Amino acid sequence: MMNERHLLLSACLTMAGMLGAGAITAHADTMSTPAAPAYYVAEFEVADRDGIRPYSERVAATFEPFGGRFIVRGGQAEVKEGDGPIGRLVVIEFDSIDKARAWYNSAAYQEILPMRQRSGRSNTYIVQGLPK
Repeated sequence: MMNERHLLLSACLTMAGMLGAGAITAHADTMSTPAAPAYYVAEFEVADRDGIRPYSERVAATFEPFGGRFIVRGGQAEVKEGDGPIGRLVVIEFDSIDKARAWYNSAAYQEILPMRQRSGRSNTYIVQGLPK
């Protein structure tokens, strides 16, 4: 026999299916929604190699306190469709979008950001990932 929690979950899933809902989150004492990571993504075309060096040497120390870690740091991109990235690609993973935003807006990062901006051309994004 199903307990009350299972009956409620079953009813919610049935209703979601009937209403055409794309997703439903079940809240129960034993269930939790996994946190979604976030990614800082940058395309960077270097114009001043000497100017970017201090930024490159210091940037990890600014994001590590926020749990950030390099996933990609200038690896070769193999373009399959469309235009390739400008210059180098960088991807930094964070445990949440809030941590990624906090890092980007932190005093430590804002202090070195002008070094990157003066040293080349960038496109940067913070993007929400899927829950793990």
